[in-house]
Amino acid sequence: MSAIKRVVCGMSGGIDSCMSALYLKRQRFDVVGVFMRNWDVADEKGECQADKECADAAEICERLKIPFHDVSFVKEYWNHVFTPLIEDYQNGLTPNPDVLCNRHVKFSSFLEYAREKHGADAIATGHYAQSSFGPYLEQKVPDIVCKMYKGRDPIKDQTLFLSQISQEALQNTMFPVGGSFKHQIKSQAKQAGFKDIVKKRESTGICFIGKRDFGSFMKDYCPERPGRFIDVDSGKVVGRHNGVQFYTLGQRALIGGLAAPYFVAYKDSITRDILVALKHDNPAMYSDSFEVRDMYWISGIPTSPLGREYTSEMDVEFRFQHANPVVPATIIFSEDDPEKKNIRVRLRNRMFAMTPGQYAVFYMGAQCLGSGRITDSDTTSNLKQKFFPQNREADFQMPEEMQTAN
Repeated sequence: MSAIKRVVCGMSGGIDSCMSALYLKRQRFDVVGVFMRNWDVADEKGECQADKECADAAEICERLKIPFHDVSFVKEYWNHVFTPLIEDYQNGLTPNPDVLCNRHVKFSSFLEYAREKHGADAIATGHYAQSSFGPYLEQKVPDIVCKMYKGRDPIKDQTLFLSQISQEALQNTMFPVGGSFKHQIKSQAKQAGFKDIVKKRESTGICFIGKRDFGSFMKDYCPERPGRFIDVDSGKVVGRHNGVQFYTLGQRALIGGLAAPYFVAYKDSITRDILVALKHDNPAMYSDSFEVRDMYWISGIPTSPLGREYTSEMDVEFRFQHANPVVPATIIFSEDDPEKKNIRVRLRNRMFAMTPGQYAVFYMGAQCLGSGRITDSDTTSNLKQKFFPQNREADFQMPEEMQTAN
């Protein structure tokens, strides 16, 4: 018989957490619903999205006849997610706040809160992921490492966002909907009397932006720092921009008066220059390999089917964007790095806009091995060497035409 009695379920006000709580009740757990408030600043219309979602979560818990609580993790979110995000954008990187939020808030602060305030034996969320311990931790074994697997629904799989959560959190988290397809969840929700929740539009995007335009939001926290658009092929200045923080690799550059579109190929936060490539298929937009730093292995450093450690190379599958399918790649290890924290990855096929700051997530079959931050690709490294060979902030002299705009 399971020693798990009380489960605190994270409630978002949506259908996935709603059905997770319902499934937990059907398993006869003592379920407590908790809404996590990570951002409480109103938008320009005076609306706070968290208030509406909290009210929806409270109503669902009332209908499920389970206790409901509202907890604020605004301070934790600000310190561990939002502040690093702003710093990354200012430094020319493109971060993933959802990965940081799950690592530091939803599967750290929340787990601690659930244990201390509610005496929880485990937590649960509506994420589409699976665990080797089973959807209700029914296969949990003491002193055994837990593995994370993709959600059954390949479209809804959320392991990319969970690829940095701790082993402690994984061993104590239930994923009740992870073994289902989204259409099954919706169908069962309707049968359970939650048709109105099924019709509710799913929340997407970054929680603290809400319905606001990303550019206008960023201006409130990152002052404009004008710079130049430079053509990667000709080296000529082809336009001006308001700051590297407003662009990401692969994005179409908004340069007026041109017959063909330019795309962002590289951003330099020191010179404030953005290198742009003419047309989507420009070779400067594609990479054969990339570097990853601070690699986190969810279940420890992987071993071969025979239990042997990979010493030089390991074939895996990889992605760095949630909406994209995994692609084949080879991880290249260094002999000087026994913990395999810093790796190089060779792609089987060239990939568009490998973006520094994003998390590269690796898989072996259905298992999510872990992730690390992309720091460079062969293409961005070559562009940096070509255009900024001695890029040192102390030595940088801003072009005269930009000084008046500073």
